Amino acid sequence: MAVGTGPVAALLDLATDAAQRAADLLLEGFEQARATVETKSTATDMVSEMDRASERLIVSTLLAARPDDGLVGEEGSTSPGTSGLRWVIDPLDGTTNYLYGHPGWAVSIAAEDDAGVIAAVVVDPMHRDVFTATRGGGARRNGRAISCSSLDDVSTALVATGFGYAAERRRAQAEVLVELLPRVRDIRRMGAASVDLCSVACGRVDAYYERGLAWWDLAAGGLVAAEAGALVSAIDGGPAGPDAGSIVAAGPGVFGTLRDLLSSLGDHNVS
Repeated sequence: MAVGTGPVAALLDLATDAAQRAADLLLEGFEQARATVETKSTATDMVSEMDRASERLIVSTLLAARPDDGLVGEEGSTSPGTSGLRWVIDPLDGTTNYLYGHPGWAVSIAAEDDAGVIAAVVVDPMHRDVFTATRGGGARRNGRAISCSSLDDVSTALVATGFGYAAERRRAQAEVLVELLPRVRDIRRMGAASVDLCSVACGRVDAYYERGLAWWDLAAGGLVAAEAGALVSAIDGGPAGPDAGSIVAAGPGVFGTLRDLLSSLGDHNVS
């Protein structure tokens, strides 16, 4: 596929406008009592009316400007499109944080062609951060260029991670964490993959890994991290694409060591 019409900058502007509108909507509802909270894959995997309202707003904004594009969203929006461009949407990454009133949630939108993600935005309203990236064009936080950590010693790395929703997956991930924790500086668990990937991009953490991400969790934040100089891949060395499974993102100085360590601990085999 090739991008249908318009330069990459226009795609990024559209994505940023849609994400900021959705973030404003979510902020308006942040401290209100939820009218509807349901579960999805497990009893701990929650979704609210705000997730769905955010996705509706994003979809309507994108398709009003580019009606021939495809799209896929976490809350079920899907269209194959005919333009050769597809939008990948996470309307509220970090729903649990949002519902409990914690920071650490974001709106994530990526545009992809047949070569991968071409433009990406992650809006983190609680930190007043807008992360953007274009393929080959670098990454920015609030309009200023960012770069990942230059650390070269994994034993002093601050490493972010996340956990799945299924009990057996959590148990296995905890076992990996028990082995990893003594070998790094410390662990951070934010609860939103897009925020973690952008934290790698701007050096708030030195690395991030997680098992079982959906493509909408990874697509935008993965490009931001990569364009900030981080290496991003599956733990088994494969590409960080829709079917990657386990993901590791880190500055080049610790990436290989951390990926090898996680591979030896069996994180990529957690089901």
